[in-house]
Formats: sequence, C-alpha cells, structure tokens
Amino acid sequence: MRDFMQDARLLEFCETDTQRRLIEALIASDGCRGGAAQQLGTTERNIYRSLARIKRKAAARGWAPDSNMVKVAAPGFQVKGTSTLYDADGEQKIQWVKTAATADRDDLLRESISEAFEDWLGVGRIAAAPKHTTDELLSIYPMGDPHLGLYSFAPETGDNFDLKIAEDNLCEAVKRLVACSPKSQTCILLNLGDFFHADSMDNRTARSGHALDVDTRWSKVLRAGVRAMMTCIEAAAKKHEKVIVKNLIGNHDDHTSQMLGLSLALFYEGNERVEIHDDPGKFWFHRFHNVLIGAGHGDACKPAQLPGIMATDRAEDWGKTRHRYFYTGHIHTQNVTEFPGCTWESFRTMAAKDAWTAAKGYRSGRDMYCIVHHKDHGEVERHRVDVAML
Repeated sequence: MRDFMQDARLLEFCETDTQRRLIEALIASDGCRGGAAQQLGTTERNIYRSLARIKRKAAARGWAPDSNMVKVAAPGFQVKGTSTLYDADGEQKIQWVKTAATADRDDLLRESISEAFEDWLGVGRIAAAPKHTTDELLSIYPMGDPHLGLYSFAPETGDNFDLKIAEDNLCEAVKRLVACSPKSQTCILLNLGDFFHADSMDNRTARSGHALDVDTRWSKVLRAGVRAMMTCIEAAAKKHEKVIVKNLIGNHDDHTSQMLGLSLALFYEGNERVEIHDDPGKFWFHRFHNVLIGAGHGDACKPAQLPGIMATDRAEDWGKTRHRYFYTGHIHTQNVTEFPGCTWESFRTMAAKDAWTAAKGYRSGRDMYCIVHHKDHGEVERHRVDVAML
C-alpha cells in the first residue's frame, strides 16, 4: 500500500513553495526522509516537522487515507468529524463528513508562524561560546511586563514612551546587566508576560475589552518584539555558555506571547547554546541543583497560592531542594514575601505609565534586575538597572 507520505496528492495542500519542494523531494526519494533532506540541504528533523504540518492541514481538510478519510472539504472549510459505516467484512460502505468554517485561533497562529519560518528553521547563529564559565552559578534576568507597543504622552502621564524607546531600553538594560553578571555557565532570560501591550489589531485587552494606548501598527510591534528578544539572546550568549529563554503568557498578550516563543524556537532550532521554552502553560519551573525557580505572570492566582502550586506541580523537585523562589510580574510593583518554604517576588516594569494607570495614581519605579543564584546557597547577589540610567 502506498505510504501517505509519498502521496502526490499532498501537493494539493501545500501553501508555500518550500512545502511543494519538500513533497516533490519525498516522492523522488520514495518516501525516504534522509534522501529528501540530502536533496534539499536540510535535516531530517526539519523534513519531519514540515511534513507533519502538511499532513495536519490535509487531515483538517479531510484527506488522511491511513485513517480512511478521503473526502476533501471545500476551500475555507475544515473537517470537524466523520462517521463511517462498515460492512461485516470490515469494508467501508459509506462515510458522513461534518465540516465547519471556523478554526482554533491558537492553532492557526502557531501554524501560520511555522509556515512563515520554514525557510528560516535553525538559521539563528550566535557568537562563539565564552571560556571559563562557572557551573556553580545561575544568572536570571527577569523581564517584568515590557509592554512593547504602549504609547505614553509626557504632558498627560509624566513620561514619553513609544515602541522605539521600549525596544532600546529593554535591550540596553539587558546588555548592562549582562556586563555586571558573573560568568555563570547558564542564564535565563525570563519574560514574565505582557511583553506586548496589545494582543491584536483591536488594541483592546482580551478579557475586559479595555481600550489601549498603542504606538504604531501591530505588525510593526511584533517585528520589534522578536528583534528585541534576539538582541537580548545575543547579548547574553557573549557572557553565558547556555541561554534559556522562557516567554510567559500575560493578560495583555495571550496569543502574541506564544508567537514570540514559537518564532524564537524555530529560528534557534538546533542551536545547542540557546534553549527556547515555548510551552503555553501559565506556570514554569526550573531546578538548579539545590535551587527551585517558579515563574508566572501573576494574574492567575494570589501570591499565597504559589508555594502550594510549586509543591504540587514539582513535588519531587520541592523535596530535593532547599532554596525556592517564585517570580511574577503583572502588578508593576516590587514586592517580596517569605512564605513557608518559598519566597515570592514581583518585579517592576520598564514601561512608562499609560493614560489609564497615570489617572489611577500608580507611581511605581521602573527597573530591571539580574539575580544570581549559587547551586547550594540560593540567591547570592543581584544587580539593578534603573530606567533613568538608560
């Protein structure tokens, strides 16, 4: 029986020239991914991932012969389900196909980004690894609510702020903090959420529908955000041998935060020095020997609940560590509370006040930190950059 991967009909579901060349190479190689990869000058992993996307798109349209799905839905529709009648011999007699014109927004976003980056998979390159780093230290760079795309007018709010200022301040702060940090073997660029001010061209918050003060076009903000994070990664890689990047979901950027993580994951795919964590969970954990780090945006639950969440979600790590910290953003103010077993800390934002926060009387400072942990002793030092220094 002909393998689904070799089926020339997959060409009907290709949306880019790259996808079409991939299927043609697979057909020419009799379905051998290694042969197709060699023909296209790429890796088998890239072939596998790109092929999987094409197969998912074909199946969504109703074409998956291995699953007895051969009735293709009309353009603009996707298959929502099938019902198949078989005879006593197991032969298919009739099949009903349910279709709909809608699709999950998150899946569409991830799919479109993956397709856009097909020609850029794994091309991210960084400087040569630094020498003489220490594996006894871990440097963490928490980014509290950068709000790229926010607009602020000084006569109204007290400070001018736009996309260029936001990008310049973030990148310069990271560069200065990297210069202050010891040569830890590993660092974490920890985006605590609300990296972007708006999650769509509607320029409103997704949950409450509040109108947002935004600067320039949404697509330009997204481009600047990806560029800014790449700049931060390159800066960190000059000091640290391993750069871990985590982009948490905020209440302002449910979807764009995932776009950022997926874009970086595709760009740095195969780069052993850059590790992008693009899972969409609300909480994230990292264990460093005797230290356990937890992180979340801060909008999902109260601070007092966080130690319990950490102890439940990472029970084994909780039992094997002595120093535990939970970092959040969201409230734009610095707070530190020692709960039993875990210290919670929230971080300020680098962004200026918009008209709404200024009118509400919020007046917190604006800064960013580098926090250094020792594998046995927990936090041993920290460095601070105030926005006034930039």
